Amino acid sequence: MEDENTPEKLIQKYADGTCNEQEKALVESWHLYDLSKSDFKPSEESINGAFTRGRQAAMAHLQASRTVLNLMPQILIAAAFLIFLSIGAFFLFSQHHSPMAEERLSAIKPGGNQAVLTLANGQQINLTNAKIGHLASLGGTSINKATAGNLTFHTVSDKGSDNTKLKFNSMSTPVGGQYHLTLADGTDVWLNAASSIRFPTVFLGAERKVEVTGEVYFEVAHDAAKPFKVIANNQSIEVLGTHFNINAYADESSIKTTLLEGSVKVTAGNTTTVIKPGQQSILQAGNLSVNKAVDLNEAVAWKNGYFQFKDEKIESVMRKLSRWYNIEMQYQGEPLNEGFNGTISRSKNISQVLKMLERTKAVHYKIEGRRVTIIQ
Repeated sequence: MEDENTPEKLIQKYADGTCNEQEKALVESWHLYDLSKSDFKPSEESINGAFTRGRQAAMAHLQASRTVLNLMPQILIAAAFLIFLSIGAFFLFSQHHSPMAEERLSAIKPGGNQAVLTLANGQQINLTNAKIGHLASLGGTSINKATAGNLTFHTVSDKGSDNTKLKFNSMSTPVGGQYHLTLADGTDVWLNAASSIRFPTVFLGAERKVEVTGEVYFEVAHDAAKPFKVIANNQSIEVLGTHFNINAYADESSIKTTLLEGSVKVTAGNTTTVIKPGQQSILQAGNLSVNKAVDLNEAVAWKNGYFQFKDEKIESVMRKLSRWYNIEMQYQGEPLNEGFNGTISRSKNISQVLKMLERTKAVHYKIEGRRVTIIQ
C-alpha cells in the first residue's frame, strides 16, 4: 500500500486543508529548523508546558488507535515533532512579539529633517539644531532656515564676482535624514537619507551645475539662457526647467533618473539619450537604457512621505529601510526571489513596516539592538 504520510503527500494535504492536527503540526514544524538554532533559551516553565502539550496530544492519539503496539513508533515521533513545534513556535513568538522585542522596535524611530550644511569657507552648520531664521551670508548669498526641514538661498549681490571666484557649498543628510533646500536660482531640491549635493553660492557663467550622491528630487527653475546640469557618478543630466528624480546610491546596482515633467538629456560615457515624462533612464554596468513605462508614484514616494514597494525584492526593500531607520541588516537563510508589494507612511514605526512584510508569510524577523535579522 502506498504510504499516505510521505512528505509530498503531507504537503499536498496541507495545501488542500485536509490534514489532521498532528499532520498539520508536523508540516508547519519543518520551516522552524533555522529558528531552533537561535541563541534564545526558553524558560523551564515554557519547556515543561511544551512537553505537556506534546504528551497530551500523543496520549490522545494513542487512546484513539485500535492498533496500539503497531502505532507506538509513529506516536512517539509525532510527540517529538509536537514538542519541537511548541518550542519552535515559542521561539518565534517570544523573539518577534514579546514585550522586550516590541520595546526594542519602538526605540527605532523613523528618520526626520536632519542635515549638515558646509559653507565654502569651511564653516559647518548643523541644520537639525539650527534656529529658524538667518544663518549666514557668503559669496553674495543670504542663507536662511525658513522652517524645520527647509533651507533657502537668496542672491543678495554678485557684484565683483566672476568664474575664478566661484564658491561652493554642500549639504548632506545622514542615514535617517532628509531635507529640502531652495537654491539661489529658485530651484527646489529634496534630499533623501544618506544623500548630498554640492552647489555654488551663486550660479555664474553659461550653466548651472551641481553634483549629487544618493537620491535627490529636483524641481528646476526654468532659465533658457543657463541649462541646469546634475552630475552623479559617471552620469550627467542636462535640463532647462523640469521635475525629475535621480537615484544614485553607491550600494545600488544602477543609477535611475525618472522624469515627471519637462525634458531631460542623460549622458553616460559616449552615450546620450533624451527621456520624456513617465520614462526612466537606467545606467547599469556602463550601459544606458530607457524604461518607457514607469510608476511615477513609486519613484517619488519617498519625497511624498511614503515607502512604496512594487514587486520589489527583499534586499532592495531592506536597503531603503536601513537608510531611513538607521538600522543594520543581516539575513538568515537564502534570499527570496519573491517580490513584495505595499505602501506605508515613512512616519510609521519600523515595527509596523516589518509586520507588513511578515504578513506576507514569506519572511520573519528578529531584533537585537539596531540590528534586524530577516529570517527567510
